[in-house]
Amino acid sequence: MAMKYQKGTVYPSGKKVKMWYGKYLVYRKDQQGKEVCKHRCVKICPKAGTPKWKAEQVLQEIILKETKGVGPTPTLPPDDSVTFRWFVVERYIPMRRGSWSPTYKKTNTYNLEHYLIGHFGDLPLRNLSTFKIQVWLNNLVEEKDYSDSVVRSCFNNVRAITHLARKQKFLTEDPGEDVTMPITKISDKPVMAVDLMLLLLGAIEDLGDLCLMLVGIFSGPRASEAMGFQWKSWTGVSLMPYGTAVEGQFYEGRLKTKASRAPIAVPEPVRPVIEAWRRICPDPSPEALMFPTFGRGKRKGQAVPRHAKNFLKWRIRPIAERLEIPARLITFQVMRRSLGTHLSGHGTLKDTQGALRHASITTTGNVYVQVVEDNVMRAVNSHASTVLEGWTPAVESMGLTGRNVKRLAEPIEASQAIR
Repeated sequence: MAMKYQKGTVYPSGKKVKMWYGKYLVYRKDQQGKEVCKHRCVKICPKAGTPKWKAEQVLQEIILKETKGVGPTPTLPPDDSVTFRWFVVERYIPMRRGSWSPTYKKTNTYNLEHYLIGHFGDLPLRNLSTFKIQVWLNNLVEEKDYSDSVVRSCFNNVRAITHLARKQKFLTEDPGEDVTMPITKISDKPVMAVDLMLLLLGAIEDLGDLCLMLVGIFSGPRASEAMGFQWKSWTGVSLMPYGTAVEGQFYEGRLKTKASRAPIAVPEPVRPVIEAWRRICPDPSPEALMFPTFGRGKRKGQAVPRHAKNFLKWRIRPIAERLEIPARLITFQVMRRSLGTHLSGHGTLKDTQGALRHASITTTGNVYVQVVEDNVMRAVNSHASTVLEGWTPAVESMGLTGRNVKRLAEPIEASQAIR
């Protein structure tokens, strides 16, 4: 019979006289010699006058007597063949990557390989200690001067790895359990000022670029959501995300959270620009992407999602550089953060949460019949109207500037871009 450690379960039962009962597992071999597991329930003692902890002690003695001991302590192979690298590559990543989004998978895989495996890779897993982990994390801050996001990623990953190793019996104890997060430097979280917004928007000559930037600044979608917008997303007053686009690939139906499926409020001053862009865009069909680019290699001639970083680098940052606007302000994250900051002066905190879809809500019906709450729409309208007061883009005289029109001449549905 295998000796296995277990605590058992203690519970009260009885109508007239309450008694403590215990439940645990016993292991026996059947006639074929195969080990089988069965539940066993035992009466321990009356509940009156006996605290639960005392009943648990009695049950533990019964279990030890029944199973002839607590069983052997699991240990690693004596040849130290299980290294930190082997466990991360062969166990941790395969078990966890299924729940990672495409963006997080790329970032987290790099962090695991570059920081953790790069430092602990050849170390036998059983030689990993709390002291070694803590000193390494401290050095990331004190010697390497890494940002809070990098150090926190390493901290969370190493704790998750050691916890999994302990659960799978590769470690007898969890060395990451008592590790603490070191104090890191405060990360810079810039916000784009209103005058810089107007300066940048007024210098954009391409209608498609202007439309995308207006949506990014005044509606605050995530970069992956903005690049994945299809024309069926546009309802006339809001944008409904039906998927995300990461590094030129469209992932239908995949969004960051359930709350991300909520409609994105589009203020009134931005709506005419979206309509003007739809009139001249290469393909305004419902399934087509709102802001496509042309594919390369195997996808040559197809309309595919933009890379958010490439769009900003080649289309927007050259304009910002001429205007002496810092490049660090030209990101979708800064646009989203700026919207949340500026909205605080035009609505309540609840309105801001609704506009950025940070509230924990679940879409229960058809997304087409959902509407943006009136208070959220009033907040974004008030913000956009205040900033854009007296400024109207000449959308009728704008066209496609600096684009490869020939390659986008033939309408192609977004579904064909998913290869």
